[in-house]
Amino acid sequence: MSIAIFLIRILLGLTFIGHGLQKTIGWFGGNGWNKTVESFGHMRLKPPKLMAFFAALSEIGGGLLLALGLLTPLASIMIIAAMVAAIITVTGRNGYWITNNGAEYNILIIFVAIAIIIVGPGKYSLDYLLF
Repeated sequence: MSIAIFLIRILLGLTFIGHGLQKTIGWFGGNGWNKTVESFGHMRLKPPKLMAFFAALSEIGGGLLLALGLLTPLASIMIIAAMVAAIITVTGRNGYWITNNGAEYNILIIFVAIAIIIVGPGKYSLDYLLF
């Protein structure tokens, strides 16, 4: 079980680090900081720079903590918060299926993060070694 949770944590954590890097520095096909702030402004998130900062922090910070298995419940909550925000601001109005730009992906991530909170980070984590 610990190796399965480790693999899930690594994939989810690294994916979220990538999403944060898309927003901040434009890696992996992202728009970078200025366009991220601009898009947050178009979504009427105020102030857009602060909201973009919190989004990037949730994704990069939560992803890093989750991949390391450090403060795993906090990491999962950071990722859940980012996905709830995405549902509220972008995907929720489009229904469930991702083919319609719906919330399918966001909801799947939320449930995986909740499952990680429930089962814990496993033996292959800094939480296990430190606590």
